[in-house]
Amino acid sequence: MKRYAIGLDYGTNSCRVVVVDLGNGEELAAHVFPYPSGEHGILLDRKDPNVARQNPQDYLDALLTIPKVLRAAAKKRRNFRPDQVVGIGVDTTGSTPLPVNRDGVPLAFQKAFRKNLNAMAWLWKDHTSHAEAARITELAREMRPQYLAKCGGTYSSEWFWSKILHCRNVAPEVFQAAHSFVECCDYIPAVLTGETRPERIARSICAAGHKAMYCDDWNGLPDKEFLAKLDPALADLRDRLYEKAVPSDRLAGRLCKDWAARLGLNEGTAVAVGAFDAHMGAVGAGIRLGTLVKILGTSTCDMMVWPAEKPLADIPGVCGIVKGSILPDAFGIEAGQSAVGDIFLWLVHHLTPDRYGKNADERFKKLAELAGRQKPGEHGLLALDWNNGNRTILVDARLSGLLLGQTLHTEAHEIYRALIEATAFGALTIIRRIEEYGVPVEEIVNCGGLAVKNPLLMQIYADVTGRPMKISRSDQTCALGAAIFGAVAAGPTASGFANVAEAQAAMCGTRKLIYKPIPEHHAIYAEIYKLYRELHDAFGTAAWSGRLHHVMKDLMAIRDRQRKG
Repeated sequence: MKRYAIGLDYGTNSCRVVVVDLGNGEELAAHVFPYPSGEHGILLDRKDPNVARQNPQDYLDALLTIPKVLRAAAKKRRNFRPDQVVGIGVDTTGSTPLPVNRDGVPLAFQKAFRKNLNAMAWLWKDHTSHAEAARITELAREMRPQYLAKCGGTYSSEWFWSKILHCRNVAPEVFQAAHSFVECCDYIPAVLTGETRPERIARSICAAGHKAMYCDDWNGLPDKEFLAKLDPALADLRDRLYEKAVPSDRLAGRLCKDWAARLGLNEGTAVAVGAFDAHMGAVGAGIRLGTLVKILGTSTCDMMVWPAEKPLADIPGVCGIVKGSILPDAFGIEAGQSAVGDIFLWLVHHLTPDRYGKNADERFKKLAELAGRQKPGEHGLLALDWNNGNRTILVDARLSGLLLGQTLHTEAHEIYRALIEATAFGALTIIRRIEEYGVPVEEIVNCGGLAVKNPLLMQIYADVTGRPMKISRSDQTCALGAAIFGAVAAGPTASGFANVAEAQAAMCGTRKLIYKPIPEHHAIYAEIYKLYRELHDAFGTAAWSGRLHHVMKDLMAIRDRQRKG
């Protein structure tokens, strides 16, 4: 009998829903639901560019597209039936916490808070809490250095406690009204299972470990003494959060009667514990020991695993080392870049002339065409990819982008290529940091829209890193990973899989096309990367001391050499 699972991938701007065949990983049907609220699903504040919130009603509305996907699946495969769906998996952005009442209902649904941005979901890319993040880092260095050791040495404004503390500081009425705070990846499975009371929700080890400083070594969340030093209200809140977090191969619960009727699925269908999009995307891309999975989108996340039974050093500058956050019985290592696709969109919408095209798609196509004709270094430009701060390895949201070397002859497509190269240099910096601490990168598998749709970017990444770039077979890798966990959580009798590895073997793969580094291009990029690292360290670290007077002239020398052939 055919068996299927549903994967729900809650991204920054939209939710993707897929029905996956458990026999071979085929995505039988899929639907993308753009969030209707705000600008491309993001609630902004014109007075503060660091604000990024979401309306949790958009999350529930996305669930209601499942019947549409089921109908599409039945249309494509005549013998498909909704009762063949054995499990549901959910991934979301993170850290994206929601303030909720005692019953787990978001405050945003109450009339008093319906228009209050601080009562909405605090999206991962909200950086309003940079001061609170700095305070958490400072106090942890004094009191609990072990907390920082497992999250790369610096606590981020993208993460759970900094956002909660900022809410306490700027919106005490919201903080006081909130019985608790729930990560989006925990909230959606709770809704589906009909149990949203915060104390009873199954909590994700992925969210808890990477963003909330949870670790079994210190009995879960940060202790009350530490939290009270930040604010006594945080110590009180701890009792209303959770004591235990678990991997995503576990059951969050079973689909409740109400949502089963709404969605057209069987009551009791397995619902897996949620996790973050990139971590489930890594599983959907077939992650294993030695594989670096890059999820390329508006931002990027870089994922690796390490056997739980083997020693692993703490790695400065990564976004956490958490047992069970990717594969259940392995350490998950997370790194990434705060802006990649976002940078290219910024260029197209704000700096690209109309002569490149009438709309964004036409402009991207023309930019890629013209940029692809250039040799490495021919444009004479060098950029820092920090337009939304730096996630890894500096972990500093207060950094910003830089473009060096422009002249009165600089064209938009040259800037586009320089920005792609900057993100590739950032990616190489992450690879080198992880390998410096004993984790070898033996292959790189890319997934996400940029990996599939942007061959120029993939070739530049191969040339800069000097490594082949593989691409996941799935167009919806994060949703596929979610579906895998939904299937495994259902159990071997229902799904046929005893564990995640068995499901990956049946459902994951890479495409035939592999982007291989061009040696002469890699040699030029090695020269330029040295200049990138000088800028990286000069603008990003307090310890740097040196001179930058040669950088522009070195770029010109490389430019002139490349133009002359």
